[in-house]
Amino acid sequence: MRPLPLEGVRVLDISQVMAGPYACMLLADLGADVIKIEPPGTGDQTRGSMGFKMKGPDSMGFLNMNRNKRSVTLNLKSKAGREVLLRMAKDADILIENYRPGAMKRLGLGYEDLKVVNPKLVYTSISGFGQTGPWSDRPGFDLMAQAMSGVMSVTGYPDSPPVKCGVPVADIGCALFAVYGTLSAYIGAKNTGQGQYVDASLFDTALAFSVWDICDYWGTGKPPQPLGTSNKMTAPYQAMACSDGYFVMGANNQKLWEKLCRLMGREELLADERFKTISLRLNNRSALEAELEKTFRQQTKDYWVGTLLDAGIPAGPILTYPEAFEGEHGTARQMKMEIDHPIEGKVPNIGFAVKLSGTPQQVRRHPPLLGEHNDELLAELGIDAAGRAELEAQGAFAP
Repeated sequence: MRPLPLEGVRVLDISQVMAGPYACMLLADLGADVIKIEPPGTGDQTRGSMGFKMKGPDSMGFLNMNRNKRSVTLNLKSKAGREVLLRMAKDADILIENYRPGAMKRLGLGYEDLKVVNPKLVYTSISGFGQTGPWSDRPGFDLMAQAMSGVMSVTGYPDSPPVKCGVPVADIGCALFAVYGTLSAYIGAKNTGQGQYVDASLFDTALAFSVWDICDYWGTGKPPQPLGTSNKMTAPYQAMACSDGYFVMGANNQKLWEKLCRLMGREELLADERFKTISLRLNNRSALEAELEKTFRQQTKDYWVGTLLDAGIPAGPILTYPEAFEGEHGTARQMKMEIDHPIEGKVPNIGFAVKLSGTPQQVRRHPPLLGEHNDELLAELGIDAAGRAELEAQGAFAP
């Protein structure tokens, strides 16, 4: 079997909670040797703070964002702990951290410090608002990024209280952008021998996700508003009420609109002046929804989804997570898998979101126990038992 694409690449993961650990797990899934460097005693905050407690000390949240990694505990506030990290950095290709901006620099472990010992190092910082700008020193989480980027201003229904996206789009999106930037810089370093600094933030990510909505503002001068499940560019394209709940559908061009009206037996809507073009349907969105739901309410969601799909009109059910992950398509796409863990036994994990045909990803390591690989990594650095004892006495591994 061919080696995984990132086999031989060493990544130092000095991150906690979500964006950083998730980014590093994506690299680990592609074959990178990811060494998770954690504070002694507590480790990554998500080991015990995400609510979904298991048999052992680690939460389900931690177990779903840290597979394929090795764990080392280091007290980076101690001189001895920093010395160990500097030794590890000499042979690393990538370092990813998500401390508050300036924290690593104050420890003497910023990019300028580490590139002295390893000019090829790609050093990626993930933060709430980036390393520059008036908000850079603010603590940043997904909720704040969604609110302060404008994302929440277009989420929910008109005249409703503020609503965030149901999933942490800024956190996970930032992880993806961080991986994109990091791998691009790594390829550059392979070609030039020079690493570089990568600055990724939740705020910038949320703004980047607004590429469609901001075009509406730049084109009209009017800030976009929340529309529920509707779409500002076309109609009907939204959730619709039926006899037993809701389903989603999209007759989002003129051909599909005409086909929908005929399929529903509502040809009179084609002659209705309010609905003749997409622009008119957008201007009369509420009336359009009311007219369509008169017919949709006569049958079930399963009926309408099947009927519309058979006619070539996009439609789908609104599924719960169990239905999505454990249904026939989620199962076929292998989006739920189980991994072996020394304490928990079989642990459910989200499957690989991207499939590689020649080098399929695999689970090579369970989510590590805290400090599970201390001895292994110290041995790789050439530090024997006596050296470890000396480092321990100097506080390298103490909380």
